[in-house]
Amino acid sequence: MTAPTVVIVPGWRNSGPGHWQTLWSDRLPNCIRVEQDDWVSPLKHAWVERLGETIALAPGPVIVVAHSLGCIATTHLPADVVDRIQGALLVAPADPERRGILCDFAPVPYQRLPYRSVLVASSNDPYCPVRLAGAYARAWGSAFVRLSEAGHINVDSGYGEWPLGLALLQSLGAEVTERAHVAEMP
Repeated sequence: MTAPTVVIVPGWRNSGPGHWQTLWSDRLPNCIRVEQDDWVSPLKHAWVERLGETIALAPGPVIVVAHSLGCIATTHLPADVVDRIQGALLVAPADPERRGILCDFAPVPYQRLPYRSVLVASSNDPYCPVRLAGAYARAWGSAFVRLSEAGHINVDSGYGEWPLGLALLQSLGAEVTERAHVAEMP
């Protein structure tokens, strides 16, 4: 059986150096990253289309690893793309109804996702109240992992390598052994 391709889906403004998504995309085997044309003024149609194209080009089954607005873009994917997805790790979803710049992604779909998913949220995320993240998890049929005082689960919140995230990714069937030439330890 072919190992699934991990598709990294950054959120609004991308995931910069030191962000766990960037570290993972550099180190995990079978991993590709979605690149958007406009990270600052996102449009749902463009983001969803680019995500769909990236998934369509990925070999084998896919596990999506989305952060923030990337989670919401993932839930807007059309059925023919969704059929390629084996699982999803959805971290710190955004609330597009609270931020005007993200309003094109509203309303957020509230239907069950047809693949296994884990939603990770923080009790003090400034971009999405934990109650709303819990409502997303229930609607999407996602296992819900609530972190205490973890902010937006990004570099600003102290999340670089994020071993718990890697364990959750592995629980979805991803190969998480790091590429030897990148992960050399001193």
